[in-house]
Amino acid sequence: MQVSDFHFELPSHLIAKYPRAERASSRLMHVDAGESEVNHYRFNEIVDLIEPGDLMVFNDTRVIPARLHGNKKTGGKVELLLERVVDTHTAMAQAKTSKGLAPGSEIKLSGCDVTLIVEDRQGDFYSVIFPEPGVLKIAGEFGHVPLPPYIDREDEAADRDRYQTVYASRDGAVAAPTAGLHFDDPLLKALADKGVDTAFVTLHVGAGTFQPVRVDNIEEHRMHEEYMEVDQALCRQVDACRARGGRVIAVGTTSVRCLETATGEDGIAPYSGDTNIFIYPGYEFKTVDVLLTNFHLPGSTLIMLVSAFAGIDQIKRAYEIAIEEEYRFFSYGDAMLITP
Repeated sequence: MQVSDFHFELPSHLIAKYPRAERASSRLMHVDAGESEVNHYRFNEIVDLIEPGDLMVFNDTRVIPARLHGNKKTGGKVELLLERVVDTHTAMAQAKTSKGLAPGSEIKLSGCDVTLIVEDRQGDFYSVIFPEPGVLKIAGEFGHVPLPPYIDREDEAADRDRYQTVYASRDGAVAAPTAGLHFDDPLLKALADKGVDTAFVTLHVGAGTFQPVRVDNIEEHRMHEEYMEVDQALCRQVDACRARGGRVIAVGTTSVRCLETATGEDGIAPYSGDTNIFIYPGYEFKTVDVLLTNFHLPGSTLIMLVSAFAGIDQIKRAYEIAIEEEYRFFSYGDAMLITP
């Protein structure tokens, strides 16, 4: 299977540079994998498509202001993109600079007196030491929202709120789990009032999610690692959902990757650690019954995952319709609900 099987032409004006005024006012395409037609809704109408007893699984990771600007002692500019917070004072980061950073290099952050120290390099990432009060506090005060590269603008104050789910609670992501951006508190309450159960996993999305697939044969691609957690409470909720005949609905591809990583021959079990699961057509899903997701980049591992769930031909047709109907694409774009 080739990367070219997952390419499509997207008019640039369909890339959403800003979110809609209200989260739940996004558009929602419903794709029934057994039908040739699709249906169109406003996102808040998802309540009508979810049944009492269903379980919706959300990723509760929180995006940190992970993009930092500074200068080396020589005056050369440095842009850091934090990939992972290792501990209170250490983070792994990508660095954009005219020359590489040697161990011991100092980076003075722009607009403040904070100086970071490069400890060493590990592959594509640098280990960077932060002084008091630590990584999260410094990034929170002086960092920028790490908008994806296809949102071709500087981050703005509003992005700190809108490039974040309303239920985000665990700091660590450098990209939002974007399917969750459409939910607001009234919609979550409406789902609860209908009898829909909700649960949370954690997957700290890394910058590697935007890296292109650089091989022609997708089976040769190796996924980047991201930290995730599935706890015992979630496993009990999945088992209870199964017992009552409900559906497990993954909100976003990150929730899919958590649920499928944690599922073995004996069912789902608690899991804490890194995952590099790569889901592409031919994969047999073990836990996820329904998928809610945004519209993804051509040739990306995300569109491969979605194609594994619904079938390549079905997704190609759905994307053609989305382009014809001028849906908004990518992180700040519209959504798709897939029921197989």
